[in-house]
Amino acid sequence: MSTVFPSTLDRFLDPIAECLTPEVAEQILKTRPEPRLQAHIDQLADKANLGQLSEEEREEYRGIVEAIDIVAIIKAKARAILAYSK
Repeated sequence: MSTVFPSTLDRFLDPIAECLTPEVAEQILKTRPEPRLQAHIDQLADKANLGQLSEEEREEYRGIVEAIDIVAIIKAKARAILAYSK
């Protein structure tokens, strides 16, 4: 992420994670992008790997990667909640 260091974002999300119940944590871990969105992400990723993104696509893909990073941190926190609750 270009604007926020991952550890800072991680700490920023801690209070949100503390609100998670085990049931909510389980639901978070089940979430996936809907198929049409995932196909679009895959298409952009393929173009990025080939160096074929337009400037507009590059900006969009950068935002997607940042969103995926945020979701990954939230899912890690959900896994921790579930591990702690057992």
